[in-house]
Amino acid sequence: MKKRALAAGALAVPAAAGIWAAGIEPHLFAIRRHTLPVLPAGHEPIRVLHVADLHLTSWQKHRAAWVSGLTRLEPDLVVNTGDNLSADIVPEVLDVFDGLLDVPGVFVLGSNDFFSPQAKNPAKYLRSPSQVKHRTTPDLDVDGLIRGFTDRGWVFLDNAETQLTINGTRIDFSGLGDAHIDRDRIRWSEDGDLVHPRFDSAADLKVGVTHAPYSRTLEAFASAGADLIMAGHTHGGQIRVPFWGAPVTNCDLDRTRARGVFGYRESLVEISAGLGFSPFSPVRFAARPEVALLTLVPRG
Repeated sequence: MKKRALAAGALAVPAAAGIWAAGIEPHLFAIRRHTLPVLPAGHEPIRVLHVADLHLTSWQKHRAAWVSGLTRLEPDLVVNTGDNLSADIVPEVLDVFDGLLDVPGVFVLGSNDFFSPQAKNPAKYLRSPSQVKHRTTPDLDVDGLIRGFTDRGWVFLDNAETQLTINGTRIDFSGLGDAHIDRDRIRWSEDGDLVHPRFDSAADLKVGVTHAPYSRTLEAFASAGADLIMAGHTHGGQIRVPFWGAPVTNCDLDRTRARGVFGYRESLVEISAGLGFSPFSPVRFAARPEVALLTLVPRG
């Protein structure tokens, strides 16, 4: 009897973890809050909502409704770091962001804004970053997604730059395309000077934005003088080991930096664990789906 009880217990633990990871935690949406001292002295605080990795499909009504309600946070600025899609449902995604599109915003794209996810062996993810192979022509309506955001005023930052003034602070943004699919365009002059990304030295705040925080993108932004670098992509590891953390980041970033805020040279880096997952890996464990609410305040 004792052996049977032990065997039953041994089976019950992974079964319960599977139920939690597939049916409960993916719906426990969280707001991760950070206060970042990056503004010049005397400047008014800025509330930045960072949305990453929505990965929306048509059946995910709960996630869509929760994101639609984020207008209640009254952000001054929205930064969207991509992977909004998991299916060709651009109108539904634009409807989710409808209220937030009334707020000034910038965005970059992730691989799943271009290409629909494909079934893969999850074990490969633990050995190396996932690959998007043999596809050069998008099968999702990425042009419609870009148009839907820009028509409402958000600025597209894939390998581009822009400036916005928020609460009296002049913010210079520089973006890079998704390094996970080699769409980042880091450019140098013949003299060895960094051409892109770059920032206006006169700006009050310099912000780098990209989807996947590969070390080459962090290095480029830091070399350009970014005060703050924002990214998503990692899902916080998606399946984390309690009291140990993420086994992987799905890029070349160290696993201990799968989410949160950390220093990189003279820059601060903020990585959001994001909201979703591939429909072929519909679980999250010890990595609650999240958005980040950053309060930018003057340096001490």
